[in-house]
Amino acid sequence: MSEPVEPALTSTDSTPPERTAEAALRPRRLDEFVGQKVVREQPSLVLDAAAGRGGPPEHVLLSGPPGLGKTTLAMIIAAELSAPLRITSGPAIQHAGDLAAILSSLDEGEVLFLDEIHRLARPAEEMLYIAMEDFRVDVVVGKGVGATSIPLDLPPFTVVGATTRAGLLPAPLRDRFGFIGHLDFYAPSELREVVHRSADRLEIDLEERAAEEIASRSRGTPRIANRLLRRVRDWAQVRGTGRLDIAAAKEALRVYEVDERGLDRLDRAVLSALCGRFAGGPVGLSTLAVAVGEETETVETMIEPYLVREGFLLRTPRGRAAAPAAWTHLGLTPPEGGTDQAPMLGRF
Repeated sequence: MSEPVEPALTSTDSTPPERTAEAALRPRRLDEFVGQKVVREQPSLVLDAAAGRGGPPEHVLLSGPPGLGKTTLAMIIAAELSAPLRITSGPAIQHAGDLAAILSSLDEGEVLFLDEIHRLARPAEEMLYIAMEDFRVDVVVGKGVGATSIPLDLPPFTVVGATTRAGLLPAPLRDRFGFIGHLDFYAPSELREVVHRSADRLEIDLEERAAEEIASRSRGTPRIANRLLRRVRDWAQVRGTGRLDIAAAKEALRVYEVDERGLDRLDRAVLSALCGRFAGGPVGLSTLAVAVGEETETVETMIEPYLVREGFLLRTPRGRAAAPAAWTHLGLTPPEGGTDQAPMLGRF
């Protein structure tokens, strides 16, 4: 199968050189994709079965935390189908007309990747239901009693949706997907393989112990592993010998404030606020976000999941609370009697 040109991705948290580097490190085929064994095998069956029938595969929904490869899998699905890939996101589609314009311009067999699909506006969601099931959109012309609905037939296409919050998807939309896959955090051994693969592509001389160090601090996330690899490369190039050994990895990660458990400055700020300002909690999410100067959604979606998974943070009915491991990691002594009896601070 011919290999399509990888489309550029829009991002608000990366500079153009960073986006170019990320794109260069993405696997292009399912057999190159590291980890996620179940999610790799299941779409492969869907794609092979569709190829045997001579039609487009069923729609695919990918869920999981950021940075685990949902966008990469969408690109791989398009590559395996030798089909063009159209990329957009839920927040970019403000009105049903925006979605109608995209759908009506799709070619037969094209793959439409909808990132953050849970953030689609309700009118666009309802239009997408019909388009995914019946390959039709109804365009409303005019207003009020004189409005007329004009049905437009669409060529067969495949939607690949990605979401970090699958629970926010309405059931009617979720039911339109023939395959739903959930991506889990990576094991250190899998991340080590990711780091080695990326180092080979970047032509970096990487020692095994340095790869292990980077993998262990990458929070189970390939995107973070690749980012840390590039930062260690920068340190080795500017301040080291150019070789990525264990000493270079440790010193570079110290400079970039990523500790041995993978916690960065903001993670530690959340734990420090919980332990130092709120006596371990429980404290309301909005209050905690204000204390560290971040948006509530940032704390809830980008910081909390890892802290909870690693046993540093507890989400209780009364609010967020620091686990014993948080006090230990910060070198602090928890209050006598723990935090269970502390009054709730702020709104949950």
